Amino acid sequence: MDRLDREILGVLQADARISYRDLGVRVGLSANATAERVRRMRRDGVILGFTAVVDPAADTRGGLVVFIDLTLRQDTTNEEFERQAARLPGITEVVHVTGEYDYLVRARAADPAALDGLLRRLKREAGVAQSSTRIALRAATRPGQP
Repeated sequence: MDRLDREILGVLQADARISYRDLGVRVGLSANATAERVRRMRRDGVILGFTAVVDPAADTRGGLVVFIDLTLRQDTTNEEFERQAARLPGITEVVHVTGEYDYLVRARAADPAALDGLLRRLKREAGVAQSSTRIALRAATRPGQP
């Protein structure tokens, strides 16, 4: 990745729906050259996908959005945990992190009972030794907003 790729990624992170023409203007390339760089970054796994960011207030699914810090059991590998966590309903993001915990998981649960069930399954099926859960109350800012 070079400077132009990083610039393209920065623009796409702020507005993934921008046209290749407009993106090219922003970074100083033609639309075709810009499109080829984006295709290459997708093929190389730099860009994993594109997603819609939904205002939590407009999300009609309801329930709880939670952040769970996790420490794995000594006998659990990262690969095993990631494979098992991906199978559990409600988990929307799994991030390997530095610090006191091994992973930060973002999840959605219908209610406290569903959250309890998810935590129990993480411990029983995914090799989690310890967890600390925080419930999101509201989003202070939306992505792309100051």
